[in-house]
Amino acid sequence: MSGEAIPPLIELRDVRKVYDTGGVPVEVLRGVTLSIRAGEFVAIMGASGSGKSTLMNLLGLLDRPTSGTYRFAGRDVTPLDHDERAALRRHAFGFVFQQYNLIPSATALENVEMPAMYAGTPPDVRRERARALLARLGLGERLRHRPSQLSGGQQQRVSIARALMNGGFVVLADEPTGALDSRTSREVMTLLSELAAEGHTVILITHDRRIAEAADRVVEIADGTIVADTARPGRPRSSLAESDTADRGAPLMADMGEALRQARRGLAANPIRTALTLTGIIIGVASVIALMAIGEGTKQSVLEQISAYGTNRLYVNPGNATGRGPGGTLSVADVEIVRGVPNVAAAMPYLEQQVTVRYGNVDARTTATAVTTDYPRILNWPVVEGGFFTEADERGLATVAVIGKKVRDALFPDGADPLRTFILVNDIPFQVVGVLDEKGALTGSANADNTIAIPFTTGSQRLFGTPYLTFMSVLIDDFGKAGETVEDITATLAAAHRVEDFTVYNRAASIAARMKSQSSLTLLLGFTAAISLLVGGIGIMNMMLMTVAERTREIGIRMAMGARAADILRQFLAEALMLAVVGGVIGFLIGHLTGLVATTFGTRVIFTAHAAVAALLCSVVTGLIFGFMPARRAARLDPVVALARE
Repeated sequence: MSGEAIPPLIELRDVRKVYDTGGVPVEVLRGVTLSIRAGEFVAIMGASGSGKSTLMNLLGLLDRPTSGTYRFAGRDVTPLDHDERAALRRHAFGFVFQQYNLIPSATALENVEMPAMYAGTPPDVRRERARALLARLGLGERLRHRPSQLSGGQQQRVSIARALMNGGFVVLADEPTGALDSRTSREVMTLLSELAAEGHTVILITHDRRIAEAADRVVEIADGTIVADTARPGRPRSSLAESDTADRGAPLMADMGEALRQARRGLAANPIRTALTLTGIIIGVASVIALMAIGEGTKQSVLEQISAYGTNRLYVNPGNATGRGPGGTLSVADVEIVRGVPNVAAAMPYLEQQVTVRYGNVDARTTATAVTTDYPRILNWPVVEGGFFTEADERGLATVAVIGKKVRDALFPDGADPLRTFILVNDIPFQVVGVLDEKGALTGSANADNTIAIPFTTGSQRLFGTPYLTFMSVLIDDFGKAGETVEDITATLAAAHRVEDFTVYNRAASIAARMKSQSSLTLLLGFTAAISLLVGGIGIMNMMLMTVAERTREIGIRMAMGARAADILRQFLAEALMLAVVGGVIGFLIGHLTGLVATTFGTRVIFTAHAAVAALLCSVVTGLIFGFMPARRAARLDPVVALARE
């Protein structure tokens, strides 16, 4: 088939391009009409400012005309959206730029692979094709070299290989020899001529007539209009058959490994800034983990202190709570009344006074508590040596005592066995029958162990000489019904006394309030730490905004290679996510280390899985949230504007 019989591949009709420069419209292209057939080697020649580069941007779908129509392979491409234009660039166009436009941080092989990556080509397939193209262009030994390690001619060869990666049906070469010496320029032009001979449609943009003469057709442009269109006689060209396979691009979640590798290179390009940004995330995550662990440890300590004396307890104290009511007293008879109230498991009279205890020539001040055999059960206070006194001891007014650990240590400092020995309590001999478990280890107060327990009858009649109680301790069955039980006890005792001359203290409610307060404190610590995480997120956003500004040209290159908005979004989100994950992991380790250091200073620390997971998850979410805006900004850049950025 002769060249004239080949239908137009590219057809422009009355295309105009107007730029708004500070409110003043500047018309760069003035009604350009041009047809290029498949397989042609066309040079578009013009002086600087003639509009030839703008025309190339329109032909390569990097820019849009202000008016007119552009048909490619019979299809009107003027109304295509961002991603549809990217798909067509991936499928049909290959770009060769004057400044090469290679990604500095990527190797020659990775630069060539890029268009195929955005087209969704499997890694092994695209890698093999990139190797073959580079080998064909004499760069088989330079696959792992980065652009800075290659000469200008070698970089331009990489650029040509990249243009051919997805087939390169149309090769757009914008001043491809402008930055090269004469020998390398001839080599590049020879390559372009060979591509044209193989059937590629080659469109060469140049200001040099000698370069333009290598083409079969020269289109001259001046002041935004075509002033000459000359065909040179030459051998007929064949055209490449385009693939029938629709190019939908790579799935958005495909090749995340490649996105993460690119993210790693991008972050490594500025290690100091990356490290400073990481510091914010590290501090945030470490603070959340450490403070939540300290808060949880404090909360657990409080709970253990409360549990040490039991949680399902009420107290009945003599006297009105306001201090303005009648004085009132409590007696053993009141204890029996309370025992009959629903939900009361046990009620115990409690009479206490300060006493002096002596053994041998050692004496000490302590608190004597006259109680019943319900004491270990109601106060959750077991005996670890010997046993507790019995009901028979109560009935018989026996002078027996169960001593706390601090009393044991004070009276028997040499570690002697106190059981069955006699001690003097206010000069009255009492036989030691048991030793209570250490409460101070749980409550944090050794004073809890500075006590002795004696039978209530013995205390009230032989030691203290009073039948009236210091208070009454009540054990309830159902913690949830504590409020109702308080009302029942109040009503029952008020009926018996004919006056409310007592106060019922709801320890259960007090515990619930204290636990709620402690939980709020832990939550407050978590929110305080989360502020650090928020600051770290702002640091990520600032860094990513700077990265987008610095790598705008790279974004334009990727778009020229066929990257969709979603591909650019994914790329920069991957960088933000990598920052957040790396910072989160390091913060996780430092947070645990900080907690372990705190334990050496006596602070109780409890690490919980949910706090660690929450901190890491918050780190990831922070990275995504604060990275999204810069990534979206990058994805919405106009390719031609991005490519023009230095």
